[in-house]
Amino acid sequence: MRTLTLAHVSDLHLGVPGAERATASVCESLVEAGVDHVMVTGDVTQRGRTREWEQFQRAFAPLLEAGRVTLVPGNHDRADEDVASIIMPDQRVQVAEHEGLFMVRVDSTAPHNRSLLTAHGHLDEQDMAAVVRALDAAPPRALVVVALHHHVHPLPGDFFHEDLVSWLGWPWCDELSGGQRLLRRILGRCDLLLHGIGTCRASVTRSPTAPVPSGSTMPARAPSSGASASSAMPAAYSRARRNGWPRGRWPRMHRKR
Repeated sequence: MRTLTLAHVSDLHLGVPGAERATASVCESLVEAGVDHVMVTGDVTQRGRTREWEQFQRAFAPLLEAGRVTLVPGNHDRADEDVASIIMPDQRVQVAEHEGLFMVRVDSTAPHNRSLLTAHGHLDEQDMAAVVRALDAAPPRALVVVALHHHVHPLPGDFFHEDLVSWLGWPWCDELSGGQRLLRRILGRCDLLLHGIGTCRASVTRSPTAPVPSGSTMPARAPSSGASASSAMPAAYSRARRNGWPRGRWPRMHRKR
């Protein structure tokens, strides 16, 4: 059985200066690498505007036209003109299949994400049950992936206000409210859980399901004067390969920078 390669990209933030050029660079790298498919886990746009979505379509045109891209929305995509409704209309849990891939797309955004001040995600019991039903229908030898934007693990804060809200027990930033419950429900039912940007200082785990964050194509802060965003942050993506072994043995993971 041939090797299947899935690339994971997130947090492109089209609309930020330099983002279209950086995103086009990511696309070029993916095409050159010959990946089979690309999963984009949200925050495609910075302000949820149609013109930002059009920038993504231009930058990723070679892969989009080849039908090799699957997306889920992020909280930034809910703002302003709500391009999240273009990325994933109708049901909050949907299945996409592509040559050995079985991908469960999960919209972890909610109406509160219309404000950029409330970035955390939300899934209710109905959403989680829909994810489990979708996974139960997965073919036995496919690479089975769950993709959403918000990270399922609470992460250590990098700033005082992040530590404060975590201490108060509030969901912070890109965290998914109920993320641990979702993880317990899907454990052993899929190979990969892909989500958006999130960093942790260390991670050691043994489990039949691997949660994998993606780096952002754009820096968290605007580059200093004299530097462009595209030169400040090189193209980055994660890549998973599967050789057809049974579920419960992880695909090989690589990170490209």
